[in-house]
This record gives sequence, structure tokens and C-alpha cells, in this order.
Amino acid sequence: MAISKTAQDNHETLFPGLKSTLKQTDPEFIEVFDNFTFDEVLKYQDLDLKLRMKLTLASLIAMQCLNEYKAMLNGALNIGVTPVEVKEIVYQAVPYVGLGKVFDFLHGTNEVFKDRGIDVPLEGQSTTTPETRYDKGLETVRGIVGDTVDNMLANSPENQKHFATFLADNCFGDYYTRKGLDTKTRELLTFTMLISMGGADPQVKGHIAANQNVGNDKKTLISAVTVLLPFIGYPRSLTALSLLNEVIPEPKD
Repeated sequence: MAISKTAQDNHETLFPGLKSTLKQTDPEFIEVFDNFTFDEVLKYQDLDLKLRMKLTLASLIAMQCLNEYKAMLNGALNIGVTPVEVKEIVYQAVPYVGLGKVFDFLHGTNEVFKDRGIDVPLEGQSTTTPETRYDKGLETVRGIVGDTVDNMLANSPENQKHFATFLADNCFGDYYTRKGLDTKTRELLTFTMLISMGGADPQVKGHIAANQNVGNDKKTLISAVTVLLPFIGYPRSLTALSLLNEVIPEPKD
């Protein structure tokens, strides 16, 4: 088997002039992986290259793949994903993956930026203050998932209401209200991180519906699962597909 011209061209677009050491040590594996990831898979999706790379970065953060993240980060920057967009992807991961898992990726991002001569800190993207984050977060969450948080605030036991407050002021008020990425992209990134982590099926279903609410249709979500499959594997991909079909059933003949 040889690496197809399409796979070679797509790889070269992301990593111009890169000499893969694995091509020397594991040539059969690289032929299979590159042909699948950079050729075959791409025939069954319709996401643009920059968006595919953003989703890949989010997925690798969720799965704790720091070395591959740094490699793909260079590819993303090579094709025009901006430093601000990259930082926003990392920040967006915190409320879903957790700071403990994201911290290394923040440092890893800064290392890649330093190597490429990108100065930090970048221009600030926050649009809220401590006084406005709750109200703006609640407004934002209502536009994405409807009255879910309002219902939690109204119906949760008193000793659990603070989780609903945190969703409003922290998850949405601190993160979703930021500039640098639009809401459609943020929701697709959230879906990506949840399916990549696994073990969050109720949240995946909720964010499938949320993606619909912000304009990401089933075709887009299937495309996301498709391009992530080589990185997250078949079990999590097929689980995501099953949840998609549960929330958005295929039309009957």
C-alpha cells in the first residue's frame, strides 16, 4: 500500500515540508492512518478545513493527547486558524473537561506560540464584568438551550441551586459570552469535547439539541463525528452516532 496523492496533498497543506519519523519506523501504520484520515474520511464530510482543525484540537484536549495536540496546533496555525481562536478553544474546554485536564494544554499552547514568535497575552476577549456575567450568561443560555437553567433554578433543592447559578454565570457567562468564536462554533466544539471524553451521554443529547437551536444541523454533526473518528475511535464515534439518531431521528421512508 502507498499513501495516496490526496492524502499526501492534504497532509502537506497542514504540515509543509514535515519529515515524519513514524514514516521511517512504522511505514505500514502511517500508510493506513494517513490514507484513512487525510483521504477516505474526508469524502464523507463537508466541514471546511479550519473548522475541522478547531474540532480536532478540542477533541485532543478532551482526550488528554498533549503531544498530538501540539502537532495539530502547528497544522492549525499553518492553515490560518488564529491564535485568538486557539486560545478560545482551550478556554472553552474548561467548563466541560475541567481545569485539571486543560491546564497542561494552556501551557502547551503557550510553548507553541513562543516557538512561532506569537506574543502573549493576546488581546482580551471578555465581554462581561463580575456585575454582568450572571445576567448575560442567563440570556446566552436561554438562547442556546431554552429554559433549562431557569427550570433548574426553580425546581432544584435549595442545597443544589448553586449548580444552576454556576451554569449561568460561569459556564455561559464567563465563556460563551467571549469574543473570538461565534456561538455556532462554540456549541460544535462542546459537542466535540463531550463525545471525545465519553461518559457524558445525557449532556451529549442536550448539546445535540442545542446545536440544532444555534443552526448546526444533523449533517454538520455527522460530519464532525466522521472527521473525529480516526482520533477518538469507533466506540465513541458509534455512541455519538446512536445519540444523534435518538435526538434527531432519520426521516422514515
